[in-house]
Amino acid sequence: MTSLKIIDGRALASEILTSVKLQIDPNNPPCFAVIQVGGNPVSNVYIRHKFKKAIALGIEPKHLHFAEDVSEERIEKEIRRLNKDKTIHGVMIQMPLPENLNARKLMDLIASDKDIDGLHSRNLGRLMVGEKGLYSCTPQGIMYAIHSMKKDLTSLHAVVVGRSNLVGKPVAQMLLNANCTVSIVHSKTRDIKSITQKADILVVAVGHANLVKADWVKDGAIVIDVGINRLGDGMLVGDVDFENVKEKAFAITPVPKGIGPLTIAFLMKNIMDAWEIQNDK
Repeated sequence: MTSLKIIDGRALASEILTSVKLQIDPNNPPCFAVIQVGGNPVSNVYIRHKFKKAIALGIEPKHLHFAEDVSEERIEKEIRRLNKDKTIHGVMIQMPLPENLNARKLMDLIASDKDIDGLHSRNLGRLMVGEKGLYSCTPQGIMYAIHSMKKDLTSLHAVVVGRSNLVGKPVAQMLLNANCTVSIVHSKTRDIKSITQKADILVVAVGHANLVKADWVKDGAIVIDVGINRLGDGMLVGDVDFENVKEKAFAITPVPKGIGPLTIAFLMKNIMDAWEIQNDK
């Protein structure tokens, strides 16, 4: 079998970020707003990473931080204000939200051409029918990683483990749009292993440490591990048993430094794309 290729998410992300930076006009830079409710420590880390990357590129971030007990009406009012503000080109809601807030309702309130997370129902619909739109960042990163290993995916069997609205469903549609034959497996699927063993491309996004073992994987498969899990000793691992699966795969993403950097890179690209949409109006 051809020697294993470790997919370097940082190097691929650098390609995207370099392209974005070249497009930025310092006299009219993109600006985006992040709405955060509460003080989830993981959310705080994610926001810091996004802002650091944005500032390095010349993108202006704005942080709108609300108390845990904020009313839904207050967030709705803020989103409507941001939608009308021509100096704000992108809007996103940092997840998770408190249970008293309707995340789907609030995401759909964001103007679809400012929806830099790509989670508005209209953008998800555009993806479904193959129209241009702002697409989810992690699935875009997954496809970029796959295409870095193989340009033409026609007729390949892709299996997606996980059916979330954030990753599983949109990446399955992107793979379908790339002419793959696509299977989605999830917690209610019978004999998942018998399906993943047939995958030329295996995408795993379930949040279960080391779930996918070597005997789940076809020889020569491209394996994309989206999961990030912290073990009791503090070590970060993915949803794929990397050390064993890498002996069978043609290419595999590591955790960390795999899909994570690409997710942030495509968020920056979405911000740039949203800026272009606003300036074309």
